[in-house]
Amino acid sequence: MPVKFNVDVLWEELSEPVMNESYEGLQPRSEVLPKGSSTAPGRRVLSCDILVEHDVAIKVRDGCTLYADIYRPPIAPERSTPAILCWSPFGKKFNGIQSLELMTPWNLGIPEGTLSGLEKFEAPDPAEFVDRGYAILNVDSRGAFDSEGLMAIMGTQEAEDGYDVIEWAAKQSWCNGNVGMAGNSHLAIVQWFIAALQPPSLKAIAPWEGCGDLYREQFARGGIYGGDLFDNLIIKYMLRGRHGMESFRKMFKEHPLANDWWNDKRPDMTKINVPTYITGTYTNTMHGMGAIRGWLEVNSPDKWLRWHPYQEWYDIWGNQAGSDELLNFFDRYLKGIENDWELTPRVRMAMLKFGEAAPLDNIIESDFPPPRTEYRKAYLTPKGLSFQQTPTTATAVSYDSQDENAGVTFKYTFPERTQLMGIPKAVLYMRCDDLDDMDVFLVLEKLSKTGERLLNFNIPWKNLPVSSIAEIPQEERTELVLYQGPTGILRASNRDIDSSRSMHPNWPFYTHEKEEKVPAGTVVRLEIGIWVMGVEYEAGESIQLRVSGRYQGISKFGGDHTLNKGTHWVHMGGEYDSHVELPFV
Repeated sequence: MPVKFNVDVLWEELSEPVMNESYEGLQPRSEVLPKGSSTAPGRRVLSCDILVEHDVAIKVRDGCTLYADIYRPPIAPERSTPAILCWSPFGKKFNGIQSLELMTPWNLGIPEGTLSGLEKFEAPDPAEFVDRGYAILNVDSRGAFDSEGLMAIMGTQEAEDGYDVIEWAAKQSWCNGNVGMAGNSHLAIVQWFIAALQPPSLKAIAPWEGCGDLYREQFARGGIYGGDLFDNLIIKYMLRGRHGMESFRKMFKEHPLANDWWNDKRPDMTKINVPTYITGTYTNTMHGMGAIRGWLEVNSPDKWLRWHPYQEWYDIWGNQAGSDELLNFFDRYLKGIENDWELTPRVRMAMLKFGEAAPLDNIIESDFPPPRTEYRKAYLTPKGLSFQQTPTTATAVSYDSQDENAGVTFKYTFPERTQLMGIPKAVLYMRCDDLDDMDVFLVLEKLSKTGERLLNFNIPWKNLPVSSIAEIPQEERTELVLYQGPTGILRASNRDIDSSRSMHPNWPFYTHEKEEKVPAGTVVRLEIGIWVMGVEYEAGESIQLRVSGRYQGISKFGGDHTLNKGTHWVHMGGEYDSHVELPFV
């Protein structure tokens, strides 16, 4: 039976699938794609024959049937081929080429002929993996397209389904009994959940860019609803099914605090005990802290973290070195090849420079956060940020919390080249005279030597029609390609922290189990975790903390879910040691 909760799960309808390039209806069949062919002009030419089994039916424990496309070598000894499971609801034939054309400018600079069109959205390309002796299983998860059941997003239901499909795959005559998982975003997040159930045949996972808590990192970060991207893009244009899906929007409206259902959207990473290859990046607004928690909590001695400086789809499809590494990882743990994979540095980080400057990559560290990190408090003062002791005189500054362009800023200019890498945190003393709550949004911006706000370009400059950020057209200025800096978000009434569950002192675990309203006119201490950062500053460049009542994103999806009213005051000095703690390396 489907997983039950202590609360009623609210659902919404999905559009039914329609026939197009991404969906051809249920047509179970097998075919061999010959070496030297391609699926369309301009696509990657196949370097080997590929057997494709379309719409393979797989029954899971409650009797629900899921459908998969399987790509594997057509001629291989029995029980010789390891399987890599790629799991998501976006359609097993909705490919990377289509997604790049639909959602990104200039295909992120990924050259024509890189992808075959066989790759599922956010998944590895079978054209590359089958040639190395792997089978790729692209599954439509429960409720997606023709797969049966109501669509559940993450949690126990998807984990149990994934467990069952892994064990089914391991028993196939062609499979050597070893199954791995790979993919980005949804395909990465679900790996945390499935691996935590410890399927016996799951031997390695590679979660590339996966958030670790759907409430605290995606749909209700800081206690404020943040599902507009999912509601207005993913559901409307990407998800298709015949039975409906659980609704994050409705569930937050009915249950804005953490409950049985919301808590099921946070995997227990300490139960993951298989070799794990994690990637992360600063520039994604949802996934970064999940990758960090994965590194800190996965209970395996065989784990690696590669933190790269680019957009995630570029890394999975446009970074050949990353693909080669992923194959070497799976060769070691799914095929048992002694290839010296263990000599790969356990932690590699990156450092962004912003503007047109190339980032620093493959910075080898002994751990993350680096043990050499020096955390220094920069105190808020009327003149900016100061690393001296908090001012003795108490003052306050204010902004209109309902004006999306309003806010207060605090700047510090570096006298010499400086690198910040790690997890920042802000402690702010604030009040509102007009309401018993506050939604507070922070961003750490980088300023040029002349004081202009800088942005980071999230992909390499090669293969593009532009060579500077100034040349990027306004319609192409999205958070896929531009990054403003790490953010922090908190609704004041959701400030309760359980320090025993915080993965790091600078990343508080908000319980979100109770509301603690702030009487109007009362000054309250807010401890606000800020997303992981890695930024290099030249002498004369500045870091600037911006505090406001609206999310200051590059682009916005949908409406405004804040409840702010009137003026917010930020108190500093005297008894109010408002500060931001920064990680120097």
